[in-house]
This record gives sequence, C-alpha cells and structure tokens, in this order.
Amino acid sequence: MAAAEPAPRKRRPKGHFAAGPGRAKRPRAAGRQLEAGMRGILITCNMNERKCVGEAYSLLGEYGDLLYGPEQFSDHEERLSGSDREEDEDDVEAALKKEVGQIRASTEQKLRRFQSVESGANNVVFIRTQGIEPENLVHHILKDMHTTKKKKTRVILRMLPISGTCKAFIEDMKKYTETFFEPWFKAPNKGTFQIVYKARNNSHMSREEVIKELAGIVGSLNPENKVDLNNPQYTVVVEIIKTVCCLSVVRDYVLFRKYNLQEVVKSNKDVQQNLSSLTEEQNSEVVKTETEEEEKRSEEVKEENKNQSEIESEPKGHDALTV
Repeated sequence: MAAAEPAPRKRRPKGHFAAGPGRAKRPRAAGRQLEAGMRGILITCNMNERKCVGEAYSLLGEYGDLLYGPEQFSDHEERLSGSDREEDEDDVEAALKKEVGQIRASTEQKLRRFQSVESGANNVVFIRTQGIEPENLVHHILKDMHTTKKKKTRVILRMLPISGTCKAFIEDMKKYTETFFEPWFKAPNKGTFQIVYKARNNSHMSREEVIKELAGIVGSLNPENKVDLNNPQYTVVVEIIKTVCCLSVVRDYVLFRKYNLQEVVKSNKDVQQNLSSLTEEQNSEVVKTETEEEEKRSEEVKEENKNQSEIESEPKGHDALTV
C-alpha cells in the first residue's frame, strides 16, 4: 500500500515575516518624538538610556511633588454623577460611555507631568513636561544636590531644562529668540551672559554663525547686556538635535558644574585634588618635553663639535701642494 502523500504547505503571506532592511518602518506615534513646540528636560547619560529614563522619572517625580504637589491621576469613573453610576438599561449607551472614558483616559495619559519622548540622538533622553517650569525645577534639583552633596543618580550625567524649541534653521531661530529672550534680556532687564552650543546629528548649522546671531539679538534687546565667559549671570543653552533647536536660559551654570549631576555633588576638596593632579600631570609632561629637547640639543652640539674638529684636523689644500 502506497504511503499517503504529504499535504502541500501553505505559503505565508508576505507581510508575515519581519521587516527587512529594505522595507518601510512603522511610523512613530505622534507626540512621542522631540519636535518644535515642546518644552521639557534634556538629559545626557552614560550608555544606558533605559535606566536613565527610570532615574529621570524617579528624580523628577520626587522634586516635582515637593514643588508642585503630588500629581493628580484623574479617574473618569470617580467623576461620574450619581445617575451615571446607575446601571444603564441600554447596552449601546453603556458601550459608548465606556469608549468615551477610555479615550479620555488615554488623552490624560499623554498629558502626564513627565513623559519620555524619542530625542533623536544616542545617549540623550528628552522628558517632555506639562504644567511646570523646567528651568525652575532643574535649578531647584541642582541647588539641593549642590548643598547636600548627596548623589542620587548613577547613569544621568547632565540635566538641562529646555524652555522652548523651534526648527533648527538660522532664520527660524532668529525669529523665535527675538521673543524668547525678552524675559531675561529686554530692557529694563539686563545681565552678563554666555552662549554654549552643541549639535548632534546635524551638519548644516554653523556654530560660529549661530553664536554670532544670537549674541546680536541679546545685544539688540538691551545694549547693556554684556558677554562674560568666566562667571556670567545667565547662560544661553543651545542644543540642536537633527532639525530641532532646544533653547534655555539658565542661572548658576558655572557654580553647578555645567548642570552635571555627577560633578555638582563633589566637594570643593575633591575638585581641587582633581585640578592638582591634572596640573601635576601637565607639569610632568612639560618637564619631560623640556628634558627631551635639552638632550636633543646636547646631541646636536656634540655632533657639531665633532664635525668641526674633523674639519680642523684635515690638511689644507695649498699645504699639500707646497714642496
């Protein structure tokens, strides 16, 4: 008796397999990536972005509750009136209310006080904020850590408030900052300032041009605004990621070690020791270089003296011809 033939295998649809390199990727959800018009906090980390987000939520939640009170998580069921809590006779109406409640809850989730979004750069996390002033919150965190010297993070490096964002093109930046800078620099307000610039995944912007244009705008708002690169009252932070320009004006940038959470908790003694060790290394390099140059010079002098003595010991041409 002949064996039964195996049934032919069904072909899987093309979409069954994982997307390959040449296939289009699924579009990202709106509002989950950094874009112009957002405010928040830009955080740099040490390779571990997932852990960085967790540390950021914990730290921002702790200080956010202190400054603004606990975050309110509204429940649409608790806000229903007494008549609405009664069981609905119409199943369609009940299903409709349930769907509306789910949509409302989803919207509220998007409007949380802190929400991580895609930054567009490696080792950079952006936390979008709602209903708070990022510069005040971050300054408060750094001030407390600077005073207590208590280390609260492991992978977070710098934490920069972002008070405004615009498109990363020079004309857009000029138009946006003419209004953005007014609270700090428009007469009668004035102050000393510096501009710090960083660009990631962007090659069309010129650092020199951006600094020149923004400094000119600050000066036009009040001629008494002066540049101070040592200890300015205000630091204009310009962080460009792809086609988004992130801006903020911060205080105590030098005192808080460029808003670095790892450095701000170090004591002055530790900083002095680091500077001393660095100075010693630099001095040793200088001494080493000078010694090598002196040895080289000495060898050159010896070689010159040797050549000179050989020349003097050789007989002159006319002496050889004298009989």
